Amino acid sequence: MKKNILIMVVGICFLGACLSSCNYLNKKPDNLLTSDLIWSTRANAESYLYNIYGYIKQTDGGDYSAMGASDESSVSIPGTNVRQMVVGNWSPVNAYFDYWDNYYTGIRSSFIFEANIDKVPATQLSVSLKNQYKAEARFLRGWFYWQLIKQYGPVVKVTETLSLNDDFNKYPRASFDECKDYVNQLMDQAASGLPAQWPSTSNYGRPTKGACLAVKAQLALLSASPLWNGNPSFASFKNQDGTPLAPTVFDAGKWKIAADAAKVVIDLGSYKLFTNLDNGGTQFDPYLSVRDLFLTNWNSEIIFSRNSWNYWGYTKCVSPGPGGYSMYNATQNVVDAFYMNNGRTIDDPLSGYTATSFAQSNGAKYWEHSKGQWNMYANREPRFYAYIQYNGRPVLPAPTVDDKNYYSSAANIDGTGRVEFYYNGKAGAKASGASNNITGYDVLKNVSPADNIRMDATNYRPFILIRYAEILLDYVEALNEYDPSNPNVVLYLDQIRTRAGLPGIETVYPGAVGNKDLMRKYILRERQVELCFESDRYFTLVRRLLLGADENQTIYGLNVNTDDQGLGFAFTGLYNKTLFQKRVWNNKMYLFPISQYQLDRDRALVQNPGW
Repeated sequence: MKKNILIMVVGICFLGACLSSCNYLNKKPDNLLTSDLIWSTRANAESYLYNIYGYIKQTDGGDYSAMGASDESSVSIPGTNVRQMVVGNWSPVNAYFDYWDNYYTGIRSSFIFEANIDKVPATQLSVSLKNQYKAEARFLRGWFYWQLIKQYGPVVKVTETLSLNDDFNKYPRASFDECKDYVNQLMDQAASGLPAQWPSTSNYGRPTKGACLAVKAQLALLSASPLWNGNPSFASFKNQDGTPLAPTVFDAGKWKIAADAAKVVIDLGSYKLFTNLDNGGTQFDPYLSVRDLFLTNWNSEIIFSRNSWNYWGYTKCVSPGPGGYSMYNATQNVVDAFYMNNGRTIDDPLSGYTATSFAQSNGAKYWEHSKGQWNMYANREPRFYAYIQYNGRPVLPAPTVDDKNYYSSAANIDGTGRVEFYYNGKAGAKASGASNNITGYDVLKNVSPADNIRMDATNYRPFILIRYAEILLDYVEALNEYDPSNPNVVLYLDQIRTRAGLPGIETVYPGAVGNKDLMRKYILRERQVELCFESDRYFTLVRRLLLGADENQTIYGLNVNTDDQGLGFAFTGLYNKTLFQKRVWNNKMYLFPISQYQLDRDRALVQNPGW
């Protein structure tokens, strides 16, 4: 993975390199940068702050592949960490994606910054800027804790800088509620010192008031969800002194708290769902709206993101061969989750769905299926065509005819670059390479047609960490749980569906309106589709205690390993739904294990249940 992470050292060479980098929010500070030299100038102090942002982890396959750990995708290389996780080969000794040290180092750096920023001479840095930077540091501290809570649950609450020779055997875990309250406190403090919007593009990538409130909303949703709201399996989850670490009594009022927290973000009026009309379009286009929201810098839907991220690694991993690695493969599970273009699920008798034979005509819209593609892919919703690469669909990150032809076998060269996932195809199982496609699908979401993955040419753009659609889905999920008849459930859910080119839920499934259980089903389905491949599915199934369900551990793909006998695109056997993997599950996996290394360092820590 190509990453521009600069290991900072004391000295003029370091400062020059750091200050000249255009990607200044993507680096990490060295632990030695605590001398007064750093706080003697504005430039040095700002560099220290900017580089704390480097502890934010992305979910692009290089840092953490949560999408490969849920039912929406799989990783094609068997030995990768995420493939080991889903077959049960992980433990405190080999604790994959162990970001405990990373986040606590970021937390420590934020304390150092906040304790020293006032040393910068007033002639170089105003009081207002110092206060703004302190607010940013508090946001980052809260963000790191929020990420720790998502992975590990209750963690150690550190409220000041610890010395390097401190006794680390005296720091037990705080309770879940204590951790939650601390993050909320940090976000409230940060929000009071941050603007609703940044007036200049040079500040994009910094948090805003809305980002602080969005973190609070997401944390409230986690707190209200079954994992942390009366989960009986956590009854014995206690510190060594017997202090309970998890709330084991269900509180329905937490759903209202979560809904109210999300509504605060909505009522800011700072965000809206992106459409192609915001990008110069003259007529609403649902396909371009759901595709280009990830490709349009600093659009109205972005609440918090990394600044100017190089998508080479992500695009290379999700793109088909021979130009891409085809490493992250979408599953039949997620393909089946997308709606038809009439807004109905594929198992609805009124949907018009068929999984047999080839389409005899092109779809009605330019983004839809083409004649000769399998009917399974006909007349699906716009998000399906924007987010799923299937057999016979032209490759996206190939801007020229020559680039497109590179993906085609000699008999298929026609200037379109139709992807060949059948066995003998260029992206098929027989092709050479360690990461050939294993499900018959790749990921198209967040892939730009302006990129050329064959030439390893990708553009920088923001890496979105929170967007407005998430908050809308958070809101309707929580609101439905405590007030299912509230008209806002339909109102805000329909905003998502309308942008996706679908009719309202009350039109297609009127029986769901006011029916908590049925509406929950459609809200979670909408979340699965709208937020696919954004690392939400894994954590949604975790907080809902659904990841261990058999249907979410039974992974399907296409029949990619049967020889097409030279039939190529005409081979119908490819489209047989095939069991790809029956994953291994244990309920202890709802939380990540704390690594044995951390337990040995801090004898006051208790391990997560079951590990």
